[in-house]
Amino acid sequence: MRIAAPETSDLYIPTKRPFNFGRWFSRTGWRHLVGAIMVVFSAFPLLYVLSASLHPGGTLITANGLFSQVDLGSYQTLFNLPQQPYAAWYGNTLLIGGITSLCTVFLGALAAYSFSRMRFVGRRPGLLMLVLVQMFPQLLAVVAIFLLLNGISDIFPAIGLDSQVGLIMVYLGGALGVNTYLMYGFFNTVPASIDEAAKIDGAGHARIFFTIILRLVAPILAVVGLLSFVGTTNEFVIASIVLITPEKQTLAVGLYQFVSQEFSSNYSVFAAGAVLAALPVMALFLWLQKYIVGGLTAGSVK
Repeated sequence: MRIAAPETSDLYIPTKRPFNFGRWFSRTGWRHLVGAIMVVFSAFPLLYVLSASLHPGGTLITANGLFSQVDLGSYQTLFNLPQQPYAAWYGNTLLIGGITSLCTVFLGALAAYSFSRMRFVGRRPGLLMLVLVQMFPQLLAVVAIFLLLNGISDIFPAIGLDSQVGLIMVYLGGALGVNTYLMYGFFNTVPASIDEAAKIDGAGHARIFFTIILRLVAPILAVVGLLSFVGTTNEFVIASIVLITPEKQTLAVGLYQFVSQEFSSNYSVFAAGAVLAALPVMALFLWLQKYIVGGLTAGSVK
């Protein structure tokens, strides 16, 4: 049997609809508008600070014209002030922030593993207590921290007042809480059958934790480490109370000296220091970016 080919007039040829701006805007266009507004809202302060750091005027008011003048003199002045050792502040910040974030991740992971995998008396109340304690910020304990470190200085000066080790210990005192609770939710997403299989092979809790669990929970470790580093870098109140010697201070405390003096404020140098201070945080964020989304979303399941 011979089948006749269909005539050309019977074929359906789709026609392209004319562009309707109203329909496009109601569906997806408004999202682009909101995104553009948020980008401008977020990027303008960054561009303004960068422009102020390149302006030789010395005040933020004269930097209203973005990049009207470009001069690197503020960056050169930043490293040539003997009374404000910016390089020492930079190194202190990286050292204190790095040690604090690493120890915070380690202590939080140990606590989260204990609450997630072990069953003991007071487990639920202990986990709830860690969260409730974080409702009261460390700012409320500034006087107590100062008096405590001042007393410790008489016996152990290395961990007392005006000591970077003492400041790190103060930061680690508030390391648990939200970090442990966030890690606890992520640890619960790891199947317990993995632990049971390792125990059958003769592995103990320490071997399971260091060789198996830590590799599986790398995203949440990156998130907690990043948040801890950013929080330590930006912290000002406790660092200004504990650290007294200029050579031992951090960037947050040291940069305040450029704008705290009434007759010698130099906002362009302050802006230059702020721009350089943001580089480690930005580099760490870009390095850990692939873990951040997964760590935050998976940790919020439980």
